[in-house]
Amino acid sequence: MTPRRLVNDAIASRVMLALTVLSILLVFFMAFGLYLKSRPILCAKSLTELIFSGSWFPMKGKFGFFPFIMGTLWVTGVALVIAVPFCLLTAIYLSEYSSRRVRDWSKPFIDVLSGIPSVVYGVWGVLVIVPLIKNVLSPLCGISSTGYSVLAGAIVLAIMVFPVIIHVSVEVLRSVPYEVREASLALGATKWQTVKHVVVRKAMPGIMAAIVLGLSRAFGETMAVLMVAGNVAKAPRSLFDPAYPLPALIANNYGEMLSIPLYDSALMLASLILLIVVIFFNAVSRAILMRVERSIQ
Repeated sequence: MTPRRLVNDAIASRVMLALTVLSILLVFFMAFGLYLKSRPILCAKSLTELIFSGSWFPMKGKFGFFPFIMGTLWVTGVALVIAVPFCLLTAIYLSEYSSRRVRDWSKPFIDVLSGIPSVVYGVWGVLVIVPLIKNVLSPLCGISSTGYSVLAGAIVLAIMVFPVIIHVSVEVLRSVPYEVREASLALGATKWQTVKHVVVRKAMPGIMAAIVLGLSRAFGETMAVLMVAGNVAKAPRSLFDPAYPLPALIANNYGEMLSIPLYDSALMLASLILLIVVIFFNAVSRAILMRVERSIQ
């Protein structure tokens, strides 16, 4: 190589390294900025009081995040309970049973789900899911409900995380060596026994990582859940109770915060809590994926 090409190569390498480091640091800059904005309320009130208090009356200076944290956990947890069986069985079928033609045709339709704007999911939930819960499901359970509930938000959210969990699960299942399947079949196991006891067990860390990725996506979803969850600042106690997740709290009240002391800081703290939770679940999923990659190699 000529000296000029060596210099250009070194410059390009350092520029790419700087951009990579900057991309990583952006997350920490965001977290640090939110922390600075949250300091006034953290100085005025203890973190324990903020997290575990159920009183949300900004006009009186009461900022309890417990109803919103519980609303987030309820909606996200029920969404995963709904989504995981559908996604896992779909991934197993596409990976182990379907023909290549079916697999190639199904992937674009699954991708469409991830490309649909969240507000479209929200409108669909208002027009279909909310009336279904109000007129059919809640009467069957002997409960009166407006339809705007934990269950409505969970159903919409479950459909939104389908593509994330299915795509990662399919890739992890297909990465299991074919020789493992052949060895199981040679010992007399049926196709389903091979899938259940060998393939899924081998791919389980990766499947768990896919579920955690879907969980982190569900935690941060705003618009669709905001439109169907009910948005009542009270901790839900059943599937048919309304919920008020943290993203909906931030989206609904950000424009009102300037006129009330500490309101700005409280909403920034909610954003910081949400960011930390999403970072945590993404880090866990990445660690699990690295582990499954090493075990398969």
